[in-house]
Amino acid sequence: MAASGSVVELQASLVKKTAVSRSWILLDHNGNGTILDVDKYAIMRRVEIHARDLRILDPLLSYPSTILGREKVIVLNLEHIKAIITAEEVLLRDPLDDDVIPVVEELRRRLPVATATGKGQRDEEDVEGGEENEFPFEFRALEVALEAICSFLDSRTRELETASYPALDELTSKISSRNLDRVRKLKSAMTRLTNRVQKIRDELEQLLDDDDDMADLYLSRKLVASSSSSGSGSDAPDWLLSSPTIGSRIHKNTSRASGTTTLQLENDVEELEMLLEAYFMQIDGTLNKLNTLREYIDDTEDYINIQLDNHRNQLIQLELFLSSGTVCLSVYSLVAAIFGMNIPYTWKAGHGYVFKWVVMVTGIACASLFLSIVSYARRKGLVGS
Repeated sequence: MAASGSVVELQASLVKKTAVSRSWILLDHNGNGTILDVDKYAIMRRVEIHARDLRILDPLLSYPSTILGREKVIVLNLEHIKAIITAEEVLLRDPLDDDVIPVVEELRRRLPVATATGKGQRDEEDVEGGEENEFPFEFRALEVALEAICSFLDSRTRELETASYPALDELTSKISSRNLDRVRKLKSAMTRLTNRVQKIRDELEQLLDDDDDMADLYLSRKLVASSSSSGSGSDAPDWLLSSPTIGSRIHKNTSRASGTTTLQLENDVEELEMLLEAYFMQIDGTLNKLNTLREYIDDTEDYINIQLDNHRNQLIQLELFLSSGTVCLSVYSLVAAIFGMNIPYTWKAGHGYVFKWVVMVTGIACASLFLSIVSYARRKGLVGS
């Protein structure tokens, strides 16, 4: 019965894990969310993504932090934030996870675009002037994810700093097994956190170094280009056409016979570059905090090693004094042993004072020998002054 009960519990836990891994939340451009409990094949069909790209988001597999641009989607794997971003919606994995819930709430708040009121129409100049002020949908979603992961790692770094600095100061004042074990655990946590932050930083740096990779993240631009190439914007969703900035781009691209404007848009990644640079600087600052903490730990270790070396030197000096004293006492004991033998001596009869002189001379000789050894050790610098 006990064995069958454990099997049932194991099966229940496996079913629970499987259910969690299949859980997604779908957020549209208005921030409306829908919980989906579907398998990977349904996700692949919905967003037209390859299995190898979807495998990056598998929580059972270990993949490095990734921001991957594809033809119609952005695959996002940043620690606990595993998402698929399209030009129209966001699919976020494990929405009920404690670390993911704040991300979902922030996406609900920031995905919708505030529509302008009070004017029936805007002229083309006003629309073009406002293009720089409205992020495309995919960049708003990407910004929320980057802000969330950078804030999450920075918060973990500050918690680690709060626990580490007092522990290191306590270890400096008192070296004990308890304090050493505490610092060892903190150093292990710092190493793991540093690796996580470094992965995010490397991914952002690699993305910033390649304009083509950044251009691949412009999903709305590619959607606009495909709509304009077909001669109409019917392929684009209604909300995209109604956008005062993106809609104007469709109109501008379709109304001009030359492809110069489209080419310029495709090569312009300044908007995304500024976004990525902001969070690159933030994650780089977090990494600098961890490096500063690592240097402080290394300095503390050096100080502890110096203290331990000093203690070892003191023990060696004590051992030298004890060994010298033992040698001198051994000489004195040798004389006492010789005189303690049951051997008849001619001077014993009527010359008892001789024993006193032997004891005094031997004692003086042993003391002189001890002082000579100590003096020699000091001259050679083997002991402190």
